[in-house]
Amino acid sequence: MFRRRPLMRAAVVGGTAYYAGKKVSQSRAQSAEQNQQIADLQAQQAQQAPAAAPDSSEEDKMAQLKQLKELLDTGVLTQAEFDAQKQKILQSM
Repeated sequence: MFRRRPLMRAAVVGGTAYYAGKKVSQSRAQSAEQNQQIADLQAQQAQQAPAAAPDSSEEDKMAQLKQLKELLDTGVLTQAEFDAQKQKILQSM
């Protein structure tokens, strides 16, 4: 009867260690997979970003020109101020 307890204890400890090791391994594999997916998405976004940037900046500048025209029409800006700001915007395009 005394011999069974050490064997059972060893079996329980060994089984617990095996299960814990298996869970740690699964967790590391899942973490590595998630990191790879994040890296892939970042690479895709980096490739797509340069194509989208010129369109948005041109749209912003067009919006600025329209806003300047509205300010000119309402009398907030003089024709000289409007022309100066318009040249700055057009030169940066």
